[in-house]
Amino acid sequence: MTIRILVADDESLLLSALSQILDLQDGFTVVGRATNGREAVDLGQELRPDIAVLDLEMPVMDGIAAAGHLSEAGIRVVIVTRHSRPAVLKRAFQMGASGFISKSTSSEKLASILRDVHAGVRYVDPEIAALAMTAMPCPLTERELDMLRLLHQGKSAQMIAAETCLAIGTVRNYISNAILRLGVKNGREAAQRAWTEGWI
Repeated sequence: MTIRILVADDESLLLSALSQILDLQDGFTVVGRATNGREAVDLGQELRPDIAVLDLEMPVMDGIAAAGHLSEAGIRVVIVTRHSRPAVLKRAFQMGASGFISKSTSSEKLASILRDVHAGVRYVDPEIAALAMTAMPCPLTERELDMLRLLHQGKSAQMIAAETCLAIGTVRNYISNAILRLGVKNGREAAQRAWTEGWI
């Protein structure tokens, strides 16, 4: 049986290379390529692949957010990344991912992992799993994380207020609360800390 795969990566060279590597493996066929998470979700719903191999960090929608949509559609998801952050693994599996691997994984190992994932087995790169053990609990609320996620994208408090339909004072209160909880100097530092820990 041929395993149908969707590949998503915002770096065109890596997207092309990974697609070609998988197409050369026995029993695999790449049915679609996407350059961001939103495109991956749209293609996944249209093409219904067996597995989606998603880059962790992509524009428009990252791999973890896309994993949530694709797993709900019954598509198994494997996240690939150059470097992980402590809490990212937990978030990925909470969103329905079946695998989490490093981009340094060999083509033979990747093929083996994808076959296992297709068979219903979960897989985590051992180094990423070890890093996840160091993750500290997130002290922030979901709403505070939402504010820091947008702040990390370079948006101002005013832009965040417009996007979330909140009063600018409310946005600033959420950001101030996050600053206090994390013991940092400002919103940018809070956003960077949340990103570094893998909370956003």
